[in-house]
Amino acid sequence: MANFFTKEVSQSYDERNSKLTPISGNMHFLIRLVLKGLPTRARILCVGVGTGAEILSLASAYPEWTFVGLDPSDSMLDVCRERLKEAGVLSRCELVHGYIQDLANGQKYEQFDAAVSVLVGHFVKREERVGFFQHIAARVAKGGYVVNTEISFDLASAEFPSMLKNWEQVQTLMGATPESLAALPTQMREALTILPPSEVESLMRQSGIALPVRFFQAFMISGWYGKKM
Repeated sequence: MANFFTKEVSQSYDERNSKLTPISGNMHFLIRLVLKGLPTRARILCVGVGTGAEILSLASAYPEWTFVGLDPSDSMLDVCRERLKEAGVLSRCELVHGYIQDLANGQKYEQFDAAVSVLVGHFVKREERVGFFQHIAARVAKGGYVVNTEISFDLASAEFPSMLKNWEQVQTLMGATPESLAALPTQMREALTILPPSEVESLMRQSGIALPVRFFQAFMISGWYGKKM
C-alpha cells in the first residue's frame, strides 16, 4: 500500500475524492456518533490515517481528544501534517510512519479508547486480515471501540454485475477513463482484497472484536464498529 501512494497520488488524493463528499461526510458523521460516549479526553488511534480526514472530523467535534495517526506512506503523512497544521489541531496529534504491526510497544501506544481504520482493510491480503485486526485490537483498552470501514462485497454473487455498474459511476466521478473502467473488475479482484461483509464480520470476531455492527453502507463501502473483548 505504501508504494501505491506516491507523492503525486498523495497530493491529489483529496481532490480526486472531493466528488464523494456526500458519502464520506455521512460516514464520518456516523463515526462521530458511534464514538460520542468516549471519555472527554479520549485517545484515538487512526490506522492508515492517509491525509487525516478522520482526525479532522473527530478533532473538530471533540476538542480534548488526542490522536496517533499511523501510515506506511511518508507522502501521505506529509500531506496529513499540513492539513492538521492548517486546521490548528496538529498539537493534539502524533504522526507515526509504519504499519500497525510495527508500532512500538509501551504505554504510549497502548490502551487507546478507540481505534479507527477508514478505507484501509481492502488493501490488506485475506491471509493477513486477522492479524491486522488483532494488532489493532491489541492497542485498544478492554471495552474500547474498533471502527473499520472498507470496500466490501461478494464479487462472486449474482448481484455483483449490477453493483459494478454503480461502482463505475463512482469511479467516473473520481476521473476514471474508459480504459480504467474496463480494467476495474480485474483490479478489484487482483489489486485489492475485497471480501464479502459476512467474512469481514467473521474476521473481526476472530480477532477479539465483539459483536461487530454494520452501521454504514454506500454501494460497496461498508463500516462496522465493535468493542474490544
